[in-house]
Amino acid sequence: MTDTPPCTPDELFQKLDDLGIETTTITHPAVYTVEESKEHCGDIPGAHTKNLFLRNKKGQMWLLVCFEDRKIDMKILGKALGAGKLSFGSADRLMEFLGITPGSVSPFTAINDKNNAVKVVLDKQMMKQSPINAHPLANTMTTSISPADLVKFLSAIDHSPEELDMDNLTQLAQDLT
Repeated sequence: MTDTPPCTPDELFQKLDDLGIETTTITHPAVYTVEESKEHCGDIPGAHTKNLFLRNKKGQMWLLVCFEDRKIDMKILGKALGAGKLSFGSADRLMEFLGITPGSVSPFTAINDKNNAVKVVLDKQMMKQSPINAHPLANTMTTSISPADLVKFLSAIDHSPEELDMDNLTQLAQDLT
């Protein structure tokens, strides 16, 4: 945790620009669920994301970024990540570590994790789609970014992501036990 205020969308866009990353952003009414996102953003080409802020009993945290329609078995995911039992991080924890409120979670929020407390995990199959669409720190906008540039951004902010084969999650969890 740090006393630095969270980044604004404009500061995020400046960081992306500084890294030479091209994005496209549209504004829309605030969306809080996948269903609302589909209603307002469904015609944007590319992969639309579901972003889960997770923690385990030891206080370790993950930001899972996957396809918006991906069904997640938390028990299997916990095994695959070597995390044990996972639960959703609270709104207070979300603000403390990622500087945002529920509904605005996205891979871009890692920019606010100055102490690298949150591990970013990307859906391997999602990373084969382009562009990837996510909220730029506010759920009233959607930003499209290429998979390579998303990894470039995350690496530049010291959050090199792990890719997880979500299609074979059950097999992966069985192999680890």
